[in-house]
Amino acid sequence: MTLRRQLLLVSLLLLSLPWAGCQFIREMEGALRHGQEQSLQATAQAIAAVLGEREELLYPNPLRRLAPGDKTAPVYAHPAEQVVIVDGYSDGWEEIDSVRLASEPGASPLALSYQAATRNGMLYLMLRVADPEVVFHNPGVSDEPNGDRLVLRTWQDNRRQEYVIATSAPGSVRAYPLGPLQPGHDGARIRGFWQDAAGGFSLELEMPLDYTGGRLGFYLVNVGHRPGGRFETLGNINPLDTLAPPWLIYSPAPLQQTLAPFSNQGSHLQVVDKDNWLIADVTPTAGKHKDNADTFWLLRLLYRSILARGELALPPVATGNGQVTGEEISSALSGIEASHRYQDPGYSSRTILSAAVPIFHAGVVSGVVVARQSGEEYLSLTDQAFSRLLGYSLLALCAGAFGLLGYASLLSWRIGKLSRAARQAISAEGPDTGAFPRSSARDEIGELSRHYADLLDQLREYNEYLRTLSRKLSHELRTPIAVIQTSLENLEQSAPGPGQRDVYVARAREGLVRLNGILTAMSEANRLEESIRGNSTRDLDLVPLLREVFEAYRSIYPDHKLALQVPTGEARVAGVPELIVQALDKLLDNAASFSAPGGGITLRLAPVANQWQLSISNEGPPLPTELQEHLFDPMVSLRQAESGGVHLGLGLHIVSLIVEFHRGRVKAENLPGGEGVCVTLSLPAVKPPGVS
Repeated sequence: MTLRRQLLLVSLLLLSLPWAGCQFIREMEGALRHGQEQSLQATAQAIAAVLGEREELLYPNPLRRLAPGDKTAPVYAHPAEQVVIVDGYSDGWEEIDSVRLASEPGASPLALSYQAATRNGMLYLMLRVADPEVVFHNPGVSDEPNGDRLVLRTWQDNRRQEYVIATSAPGSVRAYPLGPLQPGHDGARIRGFWQDAAGGFSLELEMPLDYTGGRLGFYLVNVGHRPGGRFETLGNINPLDTLAPPWLIYSPAPLQQTLAPFSNQGSHLQVVDKDNWLIADVTPTAGKHKDNADTFWLLRLLYRSILARGELALPPVATGNGQVTGEEISSALSGIEASHRYQDPGYSSRTILSAAVPIFHAGVVSGVVVARQSGEEYLSLTDQAFSRLLGYSLLALCAGAFGLLGYASLLSWRIGKLSRAARQAISAEGPDTGAFPRSSARDEIGELSRHYADLLDQLREYNEYLRTLSRKLSHELRTPIAVIQTSLENLEQSAPGPGQRDVYVARAREGLVRLNGILTAMSEANRLEESIRGNSTRDLDLVPLLREVFEAYRSIYPDHKLALQVPTGEARVAGVPELIVQALDKLLDNAASFSAPGGGITLRLAPVANQWQLSISNEGPPLPTELQEHLFDPMVSLRQAESGGVHLGLGLHIVSLIVEFHRGRVKAENLPGGEGVCVTLSLPAVKPPGVS
């Protein structure tokens, strides 16, 4: 059994106590959640019962509850929290979404946007008109409005009431009735302010809510300078409509007063009508709830992290047109009570419980009461219990820590024993011939001791190879020396003709060349390591370097089919060009040696992650499987004796030294199907490929 598994088993004993405690906390938290849900539903049910008995609180005009959906969108008036100053400017309207109306394509560039709000029994309208040509009322032409004007249409006692607003210049305006009005209604109470604006004008109005009768329509009459006095209109109604204008939806003041006492209960209350319109929104009184100050903030954060139940959605909010949706609201509108838990928008570690209860009037669902409450209301009750549980868990963990300390001491003794054995295994004369102690333990330390023993065995074999190297070199040197000696003796003892002398001289030179090659191969690796220490890398682009050396390789190896594949952009590395070319020379020579005449050799450069991979592949015999991992070791060669040249197995080792100096990696592998061999150099990129 490995050390990791042993430590895991010991740790599991310590985790049992915190795990059991967390399970208990979760069960207690679930019971509190259920209790909060029942309490919140009871509050919503009480409010729904009150509102179900008083239909006028939800629908000031009872006909709206029974009326089918209109084709024209209703006008939604947001409740204003601050005093609205009627001056024609947009100050105070920033948080209210506007509704835009525009002319049909092909007509004049006339557009209108409006916003609506209510406060203290008054309705406020802000209209912004985009009209490139504003025509004001001219009293000299007629007393009747003859310029651009706005017509308001309300509904009283199943009859329409119309008011017109026109002005001869920007400034304060009042409405004039377009026909008889209901008793007690005065058009002058509809007042406002007309302001010029870039590309048009703005009009801000104030009127009593009871003038509307729960409906509101309007249209703009745009005169302009058109032949025949023609004009165009734009609004949410048409001048010739005979039906009632669209509904005006707002939050009735009596409904707000009825819900106000419940704001002290720490719940956020909303009332939604049958068409998902938000008609009441009562937030809890500020400062009602406070966190438990007796519990340390870090403990509270840890406790809430334990109780986290995955990602939750944010609570639904009213859209720009005043409608609000949600799973619990949809269920309540169908007559079924429901609750749903959301993520608190203000705190990532808190949740909000939302309970929705239907409002029944005459056996029909007329709306929904939504009550929301923060999960902090009940989580704070368990903070102290969690603190005590954490204290007991820490005590248990400390007891377990002493057990782990004893176990760690045992491991330290075993590792020290292995270290002493490794120190005594190598002396000044070299590796000790005695056997390294092999542990029989089936863990990492036992495996490490066996690896050390294997390593020392290999080191002994390598030293034995070095001891016999002189005999191997004498065999390599004897033949060229004998050739040179025989040629010189023949030249001294006889007087051959010119042709025979040339043969002896050629043989002597051939022996010298072979002897020089052997000496060069023996010292090349050591000279390379010394030359690397005196070089410094610089920013280098491999693409032009490869193209330059490739032309030279084509002339050096005319009997092979050479191919070059490089990217079109830059391939920048930190390196020494001479060393990289030296490594390429040896790899190309190696590839050409193992490739038959006419065989293909491909030099390829490609980006891989944050490296540039330079590969040289050739057609020919594959590598033996047992030598693929040792191919770049010194004194390893796969060439046959009759292949010609001097091969002491140092060429690929020199390549590995160059690659290691450039902080890269080199590997050799067979091509698919055993068609040849591919050697790949991986060099770190100065600039990651693809980054400009």
